[in-house]
Amino acid sequence: MDRYRGMDRAALDVAYSNRAVVTDWQEYLDRWTHQGRDLYATATARDLHYGPGLRQRLDLFLTEDPGTPTCLFLHGGYWQWNDKEGQAIVAKGMLAHGISAAIGEYTLAPAASMRDICREALDQVTWLSQELGRRGRNGADLYLCGISTGAHLMALALGLPVVKGALLISGIYDLEPIRIASLNTAIGMDWAEARRFSPLHAVPERTAPVILTHGSLEIPEIRRQTADYHAVLSALGRDVALQPIPDRNHFSVLESLSEPDGMLASILAGLTRR
Repeated sequence: MDRYRGMDRAALDVAYSNRAVVTDWQEYLDRWTHQGRDLYATATARDLHYGPGLRQRLDLFLTEDPGTPTCLFLHGGYWQWNDKEGQAIVAKGMLAHGISAAIGEYTLAPAASMRDICREALDQVTWLSQELGRRGRNGADLYLCGISTGAHLMALALGLPVVKGALLISGIYDLEPIRIASLNTAIGMDWAEARRFSPLHAVPERTAPVILTHGSLEIPEIRRQTADYHAVLSALGRDVALQPIPDRNHFSVLESLSEPDGMLASILAGLTRR
């Protein structure tokens, strides 16, 4: 039986279960969806398609100043749950700091393989850069952000030339434990695919400056994965920082980005001003 750091499938199911630790997780999702309804009344554009798939789409919240940077955010959900509307509240914190927001979505497993999902993430960045240019914006001044699996997908795009920086929240950077865990039932990764699409094992020759973060109350495996990825990037001499957010768990940490005075909103704003 496959093991990861001494853990078998059953142990990994426990180690990677955010919902088991944060028992009121559904209340967070419901609140974000409710708050997002008012936010969407101010959207610049909705459901712009970067590809032919039903979920290959994104929403734009652009500032009035065309010279401001834009940040693309991808939601979490272990590659098989959630949608852009449920976590679009992060645009509120970005806009408060003069950052335009793009809220993206991608095809979920089992309808898409890990290979497909990762390709969509990269296509989304490239398409957004071009779309910003069509709208009179600077498409070469693009920042990335994501939480959980969204952070994993955005980490894969750190080497794209149009990316100027990234804020990655509570990410999965080594897919091997996911391959062994029950989470892989819907995804269907083999060892080679898990290795190929793990940011920890596939660092491009050039990476944009990146800030890695997680809530201090995050499950241990997410904290360790973040520390390991930080160590790899640091050893390669990359521009990387690790900044835990005090007293936040896997869900409440996102509100530190959606709140205009939140710590993550301020960190992202500082990154765009560098």
